[in-house]
Amino acid sequence: MTDSLKPSVLFVCVHNAGRSQMAAAFLTHHSQGAVEVCSAGSAPADAVNPAVVQAMAEVGIDLSAETPKALTTERVQASDVVITMGCGDACPIFPGKRYLDWNLEDPAGQGVEAVRPIRDEIQSRIRELLTELTG
Repeated sequence: MTDSLKPSVLFVCVHNAGRSQMAAAFLTHHSQGAVEVCSAGSAPADAVNPAVVQAMAEVGIDLSAETPKALTTERVQASDVVITMGCGDACPIFPGKRYLDWNLEDPAGQGVEAVRPIRDEIQSRIRELLTELTG
């Protein structure tokens, strides 16, 4: 159950091993507790992409202990905003929820050099989202 005074955001991608993990980590970091944050995947991987862990470590965020989580109906229902990142029809849609689709390149199978621009784009979008959510 989320704190009703805080907006809640759910980031969803297929494997919950890259984009959604980075987005959740950035929002958690930048909101400093002002936003409830969760991420999940429609087909979660076994582990977070090592190149993603490395790219995030470069900006001072440790994802080494994170694990991909399965997307559930309950997670979607508990969120005020659902941001999808390439899960297509695998993501459940509920009336009354605010949905955003961030069309971002998938870092799966790519090295850290390819992940950095994806990371930076996500951080930029997170800053805009945070301004919108918290004023």
